[in-house]
Amino acid sequence: MCRREGMKLFFKGSRCLTEKCAFERRGYPPGQHGQSGKRVKATDYSTQLREKQKVKRIYCLLERQFRGYFRKAAQRKGVTGEILLQMLERRLDNVVYRSGFSASRTEARQMVRHGHFQVNSRKVDLPSFLVKEGDVIEVRESRREYPRILEAAAAIGNKVVPSWIQVEMAHYRSKIASLPTREEIPLPVNEQLIVELYSK
Repeated sequence: MCRREGMKLFFKGSRCLTEKCAFERRGYPPGQHGQSGKRVKATDYSTQLREKQKVKRIYCLLERQFRGYFRKAAQRKGVTGEILLQMLERRLDNVVYRSGFSASRTEARQMVRHGHFQVNSRKVDLPSFLVKEGDVIEVRESRREYPRILEAAAAIGNKVVPSWIQVEMAHYRSKIASLPTREEIPLPVNEQLIVELYSK
């Protein structure tokens, strides 16, 4: 999927930063003609589709889920594309990943599903749970010796945590200081193309 989208999507955590990364070894699109460079000229539709697929894969969502987020974003006041990315960033599995408690979003999703985290002192096992400003996300006390969480705590110094999240790794918790703005969402995507795609 990384090769198809032409960028690293970091599905494998730290492995993506080594020479074992599939995108590093074969940075061309998959398929019979991927390496030859004989690609069909991109149309407006294909460009919009690739942008949508890229965002969908980054956040590990199915088409139906993604379309639901877009529908909700379109109903709110403001710039639809920015609201869409803000909602995706507020997903609990993404916040766990951004806070540094996991190596990848897929791992964060699994850890949330297995009940490792609580929000405002209440256990939450829904990866799609949307956090709000002021929410406190903590590793449950009984799960703090979980090997993956200990590894993440040891490697937190190598990770850049967004400014809208305040992390206290010593206490295994993070706080949503504010809702993310577009400038605080480090994704190399053009969300306006997604809006154009779904507006047809």
